[in-house]
Amino acid sequence: MKWMILLLAVSLTVVPTALATAHASGPETDLLKAAGPTETSHNQPGSLIAAAAPPAGHGESNSHDAAAADQEHGHANLGEVLPLWSCIPFAGMLLSIALFPLLAPDFWHHHFGKVSAFWAATLGIPFLMAFKGLALYEILHIILVDYIPFIILLWSLYTVSGGILLRGTLRGTPLINVVMLLIGTLLASWMGTTGAAMLMIRPFLRATAHRKNRTFMVVFFIFLVANAGGSLTPLGDPPLFLGFLHGVSFFWTLKILPHMLTVAGVLLTVYFFLDLYAFRKEEVAVPDDGVKEPLKLDGVHNFIFLAGIVGSVLMSGVVDWGHFQLYGIHLAYQDLARDGLLVAMGILSMVTTSIKVREDNDFTWFPILEVAYLFIGIFITMIPCLLILKAGLKGELAFLIHGISRPAHYFWVTGALSSFLDNAPTYLTFFNTALGSFFEGASEAQAVPLLMTEKAIYLEAISAGAVFFGAVSYIGNAPNFMVRSIAEEAGTPMPSFFGYIFRYSLLFLIPTFVIVTLIFF
Repeated sequence: MKWMILLLAVSLTVVPTALATAHASGPETDLLKAAGPTETSHNQPGSLIAAAAPPAGHGESNSHDAAAADQEHGHANLGEVLPLWSCIPFAGMLLSIALFPLLAPDFWHHHFGKVSAFWAATLGIPFLMAFKGLALYEILHIILVDYIPFIILLWSLYTVSGGILLRGTLRGTPLINVVMLLIGTLLASWMGTTGAAMLMIRPFLRATAHRKNRTFMVVFFIFLVANAGGSLTPLGDPPLFLGFLHGVSFFWTLKILPHMLTVAGVLLTVYFFLDLYAFRKEEVAVPDDGVKEPLKLDGVHNFIFLAGIVGSVLMSGVVDWGHFQLYGIHLAYQDLARDGLLVAMGILSMVTTSIKVREDNDFTWFPILEVAYLFIGIFITMIPCLLILKAGLKGELAFLIHGISRPAHYFWVTGALSSFLDNAPTYLTFFNTALGSFFEGASEAQAVPLLMTEKAIYLEAISAGAVFFGAVSYIGNAPNFMVRSIAEEAGTPMPSFFGYIFRYSLLFLIPTFVIVTLIFF
């Protein structure tokens, strides 16, 4: 731990000074003035954030628009002055996830939460010292608007799906495995990638428990069920839901059906032949347990709670009950209602489901706790990366955004950034880039219908990139990490962070995306 303390001490000394002087003349000076108007206000978080945040709009018809405008205002300003090296803590967080399980597995297992907190502090404390109220606003914004709803949704889906148990004799032959992957892929667009992944992963692991080589099976499960399958509706993946909130029609995303079928078709075909080869090579006989038990579901009532979760998420996107401000951050009443309903669904599932069902389902709280601890560090350390990205042509990544003109560019750049950053704001960044490039001066209400029709191929590229590329790394999409954790608990060895990318993503996913590019973009 000594090296971590030393690194934190150095960052607290060097980073604030560098941040505060990097662009001493120009827009940053104004930002610092806005962040800390008086010395006496430093101990008053509410006044600091109020200085940093934009004033509340008047006569806004939709609280989602207010929240989006609020977010864009704060993010765009800081992103114009932050240097690329402010993303170093995020890189450190990723390297910790990649290397500690390999180099110090015992330390990581017991202290991964502390490592996450360390990197969050390495970014958060210097960030606050340099930008004061603006930084506090951004940190609280990502916690209140992004992280807390994110964890509540994952917890509710994890809890409810953990109460559904598939009993009976189910043995993972190559054909049965393909069918299970196909079912999960089809479910993902209608109950979300997280919901489908949490529902299907335990039956899939039990069906393949007798197999020797199970790692690649879980990896393809992540590719298909936890990612590609969620591309057909706004319920499938957060970036598509964000597009829905900004005016993209609910069923417009069905235009990505040919792209999804291509990805799923290629990956399922490759998987079948890999599984068939491994099945024959292993020479493992399917266990004979005597009389085969018919398949049946226990905890069926939990499907009601799953429907309640899906309905709650959809409700939050279609109703407008107004908004309020907390420390200058716009929060919508319907979003609070959604989160309350999600918590209620999880609690009802716990109360009404037999403990034995969860025990027989190998249900534990560790996977969701691991995601909660690690993703708070990820969310906080990626703030500078998202801010720079949101700054567009005024930020350090201007060279990247300036070079985007063709559908293939939108597909690969949106996808590459979504592989490691939050794919929802990444989607929104390039969604807005496309609107500004093709319909300059038009309002969002005027431009989005034109983007869906006249320039539909660009929106298809952005949408497909944001969803498909979430499978490239463990942190590309939340269910990836949870599936990995559940699989390891069940005794299936999983590749390291870099092992997953180099042994599977680059070998199977990237060629598949090249095929998609050649056919559609």
